Amino acid sequence: MKLVSAIIKPFKLDEVREALSAIGVQGMTVTECKGYGRQKGQTEIYRGAEYAVNFLPKVKLEAAVEDGLVDQVIEAITQAARTGKIGDGKIFVVGLDSAIRIRTGEAGSEAL
Repeated sequence: MKLVSAIIKPFKLDEVREALSAIGVQGMTVTECKGYGRQKGQTEIYRGAEYAVNFLPKVKLEAAVEDGLVDQVIEAITQAARTGKIGDGKIFVVGLDSAIRIRTGEAGSEAL
């Protein structure tokens, strides 16, 4: 099992969710967050005054998936979240030792 975490632009969330649902990902966790990468924030003009936005709004999406589904999940997120502009985000894949469903006590891939 793997934990796939993706940091994406907020307006791409619905497209990514639909793409993951289409390939069989049943559950995910979404967190609103702020951050920046290579673009180091940006400068904006509001009512004639220029100010720096150091942290941009992002969405962190996490899904635990079976090993055989990881490549499809990465491809689905990449295709759905891509705008071709700086700040599209990143995907991280981390190994999961175990997963337990609290309600039933199921463990491993049955818990997903």
